[in-house]
Amino acid sequence: MSKVYSIKTTQLIPVSLQTAWDFFSSPDNLQEITPNDMNFRTISKHHGNKMYPGQLIEYKVSPVLGIPLYWMTEITHVEDKNYFVDEQRFGPYSLWHHQHHFKVVDGGVEMTDIVHYKLPFWFLGDIAHALFVKRQLKKIFDYRYKTVAEKFK
Repeated sequence: MSKVYSIKTTQLIPVSLQTAWDFFSSPDNLQEITPNDMNFRTISKHHGNKMYPGQLIEYKVSPVLGIPLYWMTEITHVEDKNYFVDEQRFGPYSLWHHQHHFKVVDGGVEMTDIVHYKLPFWFLGDIAHALFVKRQLKKIFDYRYKTVAEKFK
């Protein structure tokens, strides 16, 4: 059985809570903070502009060798201006549970992402994690950190 892995990142964003919430809770903005080489695009026809529990959002993404993958997430929890959770329903992971937390602090908003994920294919998934998945996810979150810092100077 493959392992469950986790990532936690925290970033101070020098904006109001409302500004941070409005940006990060809009599915349309995810493409802006995802590396271009992943060819990420939202393909949902009816995902709406405002996030709500039960919302399904569909994407196409090419994380490895330019091969396009279908990914569907569900917004399972939303507490306005505090946190929201997206969980994969279909896609490359056996488990994907992504928490987005927002807290007002001196100088702006502290945003914390916590992701728990598991790869399919038992020990082969663990090997893939060691070879490239862990590095790919770090690259994505590093890109996101840099892009957010530049956007909200």
